[in-house]
Amino acid sequence: MHELILGGQRSGKSRCAEQRAAAWLAAPSASAVLLATARAGDEEMRLRITHHRLQRAERLPQLDCEEVPIELAQAIFRHSAPGRLVVIDCLTLWLTNLLMPLDGEPLDDIEWDRVREALCDAISEASGPVLLVSNEIGLGTSPMSREARHFVDQLGRLHQAIAPRCGRVTLMVAGIEMPVKREAR
Repeated sequence: MHELILGGQRSGKSRCAEQRAAAWLAAPSASAVLLATARAGDEEMRLRITHHRLQRAERLPQLDCEEVPIELAQAIFRHSAPGRLVVIDCLTLWLTNLLMPLDGEPLDDIEWDRVREALCDAISEASGPVLLVSNEIGLGTSPMSREARHFVDQLGRLHQAIAPRCGRVTLMVAGIEMPVKREAR
């Protein structure tokens, strides 16, 4: 069953995903892969990524990891299999890479619609469970810049497109799971 885990920054969503992965990996012959979407644009982000890698390797040494800053749908198709959990952390950084890239041109709305639909198709067609982590950033005031408002709008639309494809949606608040959607298995 697919799950979307949403929450604010430092809400516990990545830790929740890791706990789900640890429980999955406790089963015989189960495997899991993390598709990490972050890009290091500055030294502070490089240090964050290094810290996350080290911490994750210590907590979940059997969790494979692949850095996938752009081609997420293709990575889901490549890694999805019965008995293999695919964890994506996180959709917010992936969208940033596409709409506000460190280098190159951002996707236009037509291309973004195509990429979003490809991701939704990959999730729907995945033969194993997919666990997606993303920031819920649409709860505050509207951003001042046109670019930031566009990003918030597109992330909200992405969440709305993914949530129906997931049997579970969880909102993390202060490290506490709040079930939003729970379908019977």
